[in-house]
Amino acid sequence: MQVLVVGGTGTLGRQIARKALDAGHQVRCMVRTPRKAAFLQEWGCELTRGDLLEPDSLDYALDGVDAVIDAATSRPTDPQSVYVTDWDGKLNLLNACERAGVKRFIFMSLLGAHSHRSVPLMDIKACTENLLEGSDFDYTILQGAAFMQGVISQFAIPVLESQTVWVSGSPTAIAYMNTQDMARFAVAALERSETIRGTFPVVGPKAWNTGQLVQLCERCSGKSARVFRVQPVLIRLMQGVASFFEPAVNVAERLAFAEVTGGGQTLDAAMEQSYAAFDLDQGETTEMESYIREYYDTILKRLREMEADLDKDAKKKLPF
Repeated sequence: MQVLVVGGTGTLGRQIARKALDAGHQVRCMVRTPRKAAFLQEWGCELTRGDLLEPDSLDYALDGVDAVIDAATSRPTDPQSVYVTDWDGKLNLLNACERAGVKRFIFMSLLGAHSHRSVPLMDIKACTENLLEGSDFDYTILQGAAFMQGVISQFAIPVLESQTVWVSGSPTAIAYMNTQDMARFAVAALERSETIRGTFPVVGPKAWNTGQLVQLCERCSGKSARVFRVQPVLIRLMQGVASFFEPAVNVAERLAFAEVTGGGQTLDAAMEQSYAAFDLDQGETTEMESYIREYYDTILKRLREMEADLDKDAKKKLPF
């Protein structure tokens, strides 16, 4: 099967591309800057330059494609509003799929999108879900919560380096999932007719709040964390200030997401039906404890090796 992965250079998209290759599919990745996606080509993917805001490039990228996996979302560095980069882009992509006759469409959405319509990114995900449900596409919607990879930068590294860990004053318990596990669901959907025109939660085995994550990182690293809680009123103030300036509109929209991560409403869901529909083994899903422990084991081993190499170099400089 010829599969087009949109968002292939992202944290999730690159895992989807690799899993699709491993499953024997022909994978094409549409990227804005091909030279920054050379690693995808080295894996065996075909690269095509394209932009969701350039309809002509989409027609070229979809030529000969049997299915689309859409893992694209706006980046924090994008200057435009997410309503331009995400919503207009999604409309262009779906219209291009109709012109190309591509019926199979797998969309990576967010859990609880319909409950947080005041948050721009969640509103766009909810609108896209509604659009697919009212269309003739053979869609599959996967609703994720958050990636375990994000825990590394937000918690694991600051704890290891004795830096301050910034958390919301009203933390939400989130069922984080490893992007490799989420990619398994996206690729499995290609061969599972049971998932056509279905919406499925795709979340990790357990919901973790910020306090539990900090304690886990402390336990695995042997370091003590310094935690600073940012009160919701401060985030709303920053959002209000940013929204006054056009170049900062995207920043304000990102700050609005704190309503989801700091709202106190658990982001979790039962996964039994999802595993059954995709014919995947729940026992193979990565757990947070093993993920964090493996990260610290790897990084601490490298630090010890670097320290040993430095000692050797220092000894070589001795005059005796």
